[in-house]
Amino acid sequence: MRTMRERFRRYLPSAERLQASPSLRWLRPLLDRPWLWHLTRHRVAAGAAIGVFFGFLIPVLQIAAAAAAALLLRANLPVAAVATLVSNPFTYVPIGVAAYQTGSALLGERVDAEQARARAETWSEQMAAEPGDESWSARVLAIGKPLMLGLLVFASVGAVFAWAAVHALWIAGVAVRRRRRRAQRGPPPA
Repeated sequence: MRTMRERFRRYLPSAERLQASPSLRWLRPLLDRPWLWHLTRHRVAAGAAIGVFFGFLIPVLQIAAAAAAALLLRANLPVAAVATLVSNPFTYVPIGVAAYQTGSALLGERVDAEQARARAETWSEQMAAEPGDESWSARVLAIGKPLMLGLLVFASVGAVFAWAAVHALWIAGVAVRRRRRRAQRGPPPA
């Protein structure tokens, strides 16, 4: 029977694969820290929270931002990198629409579904576009307050949820393994 650590290791990128990543090339000297690769409940939960946070908040270079935060907060780096995939080219528009509607509601603005979709598509195109005359900050400001507020809310709530979910699943997995071991041993002698 596989342990939780073996299951995680099967799905996570290896240290060599992350070190070969072009977006993480600047981190190569720091990637030899052993605690970046430890699969403990707290480090994995922190890595998941960091990855989800940057996955929602930053659509470009999110893995690099999550890796830097994982280094600073001593979280599991591969989990942080994988958790950023909560947002990807297929989910940018739905996340953007929901974030725009959430931000508009929080700001007390009227929510128009068609306007939300148009803003989300514009956001997706702007983030994917090559930087030209416009700086990244100018593109972010052009997106609008409702979308940015909604993304910040999604990132914060998602990070807390990811952290809590990892802790809950880890504890449940340990409890199930303990029960199985006790059942295999049989009842205690009387």
